[in-house]
This record gives sequence, structure tokens and C-alpha cells, in this order.
Amino acid sequence: MARYTGPVCRLCRREGMKLYLKGDKCYTDKCPITRRNYAPGQHGQSRKKVTEYGLQLREKQKVKRFYGVGESQMRKYFNMADRMSGITGENLLGLLESRLDNVVYRLGFASSRAEARQLVRHGHFTVNGQRADIPSIITQVGDVIEVKSKSRKNEKFKSLVENHNGNTASWLTVDLEQLKGTIVAEPTREDIDIPIEEHLIVELYSR
Repeated sequence: MARYTGPVCRLCRREGMKLYLKGDKCYTDKCPITRRNYAPGQHGQSRKKVTEYGLQLREKQKVKRFYGVGESQMRKYFNMADRMSGITGENLLGLLESRLDNVVYRLGFASSRAEARQLVRHGHFTVNGQRADIPSIITQVGDVIEVKSKSRKNEKFKSLVENHNGNTASWLTVDLEQLKGTIVAEPTREDIDIPIEEHLIVELYSR
């Protein structure tokens, strides 16, 4: 699967909004989108007529970049969501929110989803006591995500207790002293903190 390795701030500029891909930098005046709020490239400031397909495509790209998934993964999650009962678009977002890397980020154990993916891949976390190093694992209600005992000596995790912002998602609980979190409910549509029109994604994949 091809992976984007360029400047992530260009992705935010391309979508015309903050996707919070750079961690703490996104909350400062150094965020490029606050200074250049237009698409990157030579023709970034030109006005273009957006078609219905263009709107659907941009919405899909926004969600892919927000959660850091590729096209094949996105299609897989859509197919899973389509087979579930309920509203397909909300099911899709719920699956993306339940990814292990996103849960680690939501718990405050990483400053960005990209950092959370890296920490998971390096084997710093367990799920229900078992080593988990696959960021795309779909977690379930009742799962306990914990920093491994060996990893707690890492300066990165030592600073978590002091710098935790306390903005843990409502469907999670966190124990900072034990460096572990528990999924107490399924994520709801209200838990998504960026404006997403998921019905456009459903329309695109249903073509």
C-alpha cells in the first residue's frame, strides 16, 4: 500500500481545514493553514468549480487523512459498515474511531494519530494483557489498553501524567497512574470532532 511521506501540513491545506496531523503544532500560530489557508501548489489560490463527485471525493480524502488509512483499508471498512445494522456512514466512522491507534490517541497516550501508530507498531501497548502491535486492530467495549511495563520507563510515557490535557473521549476512561485506558462504550457520531458529511462518502462508494 502506498503511503504518503511528504509534509503532512499540505494535506490540511488541501482539505481547507485542520486535520490535527502534527500534534501540538496544530494548536499554535505556526500551523501553516492559519497563514496560508488555501490549497498548496501553483494553482492553489485559483477558484475552481466543484462538482458533486468532487465534493464526495474530497470528503473521503479528508476522512482517510484524518485517520491515516489507505484506500484499500477505507474500502474494507465501508464494506464492513454496509453489512452492519444501522446507518452506514455512522457505522463507518465508528469503525475508524475504534482502531487501536485512534484509541491510543484519544486516551492521550500520543500527541497525534501518526505518533500513536508508531508507538503501537513498536510494541509499547497491550490489549487485554496481550501484546498488540497492529494499529488497525478494531477494539471492542470492555477492552483494556495499557502501556507495557517495560515501556513505562520511557521518558515519553513518564511525561504523560504531567502533560495530559484531560480531554479524553466520553467513551473511554483513563488511569494515568497505571497508564491504561478502558473502552466503556461504543463511539457515537457526536464523538467525531471534525466536520464530516459521511453521507457523501456513502454516496461515492455506492456509485
